[in-house]
Amino acid sequence: MNPPARLPTVLVIDDELRSQEALRRTLEEDFEVFCASGAEDAQAVMEREWIQIVLCDQRMPGTSGVQFLKRVREHWPDAVRIILSGYTESEDIIAGINDAGIYQYILKPWQPGQLLLTLRAAAELHRLQAENQRLALEARASAPVLRKRVEGRREAARRRGSPDNLARAPDSPMNALLAVVDKVAPYDMSILLTGESGTGKELLARALHYRSARADCAFVVENCGAVPDQLLESELFGHKRGSFTGAYEDRVGLFQQADGGTIFLDEIGETSPAFQVKLLRALQEGEVRPVGAARPQAVDARVLAATNRDLEQEVREGRFREDLYYRLAAFTLHVPPLRERPMDIAPIAERFLERASAAIGRQVKPLPRSVLDCLVAWRWPGNVRELHNEVLRMLALSDGPELSAAHLSPRVLRAAREDEEAPLLLLAGLDGDLKTRLEGLEARILKEALERHRWNKTRAAAELGLSRVGLRSKLARYGMERA
Repeated sequence: MNPPARLPTVLVIDDELRSQEALRRTLEEDFEVFCASGAEDAQAVMEREWIQIVLCDQRMPGTSGVQFLKRVREHWPDAVRIILSGYTESEDIIAGINDAGIYQYILKPWQPGQLLLTLRAAAELHRLQAENQRLALEARASAPVLRKRVEGRREAARRRGSPDNLARAPDSPMNALLAVVDKVAPYDMSILLTGESGTGKELLARALHYRSARADCAFVVENCGAVPDQLLESELFGHKRGSFTGAYEDRVGLFQQADGGTIFLDEIGETSPAFQVKLLRALQEGEVRPVGAARPQAVDARVLAATNRDLEQEVREGRFREDLYYRLAAFTLHVPPLRERPMDIAPIAERFLERASAAIGRQVKPLPRSVLDCLVAWRWPGNVRELHNEVLRMLALSDGPELSAAHLSPRVLRAAREDEEAPLLLLAGLDGDLKTRLEGLEARILKEALERHRWNKTRAAAELGLSRVGLRSKLARYGMERA
């Protein structure tokens, strides 16, 4: 059982004992009351007890009420000070309101109900002051911790957005793309990212942001294809209260939230021509007008946009504004689909598996060769996003520490079987005797390996298990040497 809460404390100072007793009886149900007949007695009580409110008569022998309250303010500044007086115009009291920090001035004869209301308000004021001091101390004490936490989160975001964090093979075509990202990131220009859905355009946008001078400010994302035009305008530019049905309060738009930082507009090709006009004006003028606002507001945000459409074709067919296209595409980066970089499938899948298993605290072995062969055989129309789903599927369906190809989607398994049978079907379809057919198949394998490695003979030879001299001999044999 918790002990009863202590009542607020009040010190009543009055040299007239009857008046002192009347005040005590009025207050004793709501307060713990201490009494004193003069300034010296009152000071002794203040030194002995924790007093929250001082209720002091003005006219006392020796030290007046205002003079004593000045002393209280100096030595016990947290105590709430109230003066009682029978004089409506007293220069001492008027001056003391500031000098002594008097909270309330009560005229005699006082009314019990009004007096109680005043002292209850004084007790609440004392509580709030104490709470504010406590919070201020806690804030000062926790400021270094909070600052360290914010810096840690910012550094984690930088690492997530770093190009070094993108899983890829040593010979991946993404390496050349990321080298371009490093070069263009510091320049404060709009960049258009193109490529199929799920290829990782947002990751590149984050890399551009965290490699720029705006890295310490916000990175804000909006999927323009997922929001209707009217809501998209409100989301990006904000709105004023009452500007439309359901606008119950002012809303700060994403452009304003990204002020000083970067805003990433994904699926920009899905916007309507009407909205494109408003977006173009915002980009040209460097200001946005919230829905229902009388004046525009200046913003400074770098704009990165992405699309899975051919915007140049959209411009030619009149579905996308040419002026907006050139405003967004000061520089264009194309992200290749996963089927054009099969060497990246294994490292990306391993990264997904590592993160997913760590999130649920489960120990699993690296993906076996049988699984990787199946993954490489599929063309991945959903790109990296689809690969992520397949890894999660295998992890969810497997019971032990080793994942099995049997847990892959049927379409991925079917593609793997077709890929295994393809050389046999190809061999059967060739003309000539067995030796001629095998040589034709070998020539095709050599050509595919060279094209995959961009005619880097050292890498192609390593993949095929040949020496560089052996590879050159075979290329010469089949007339495949390239100048």
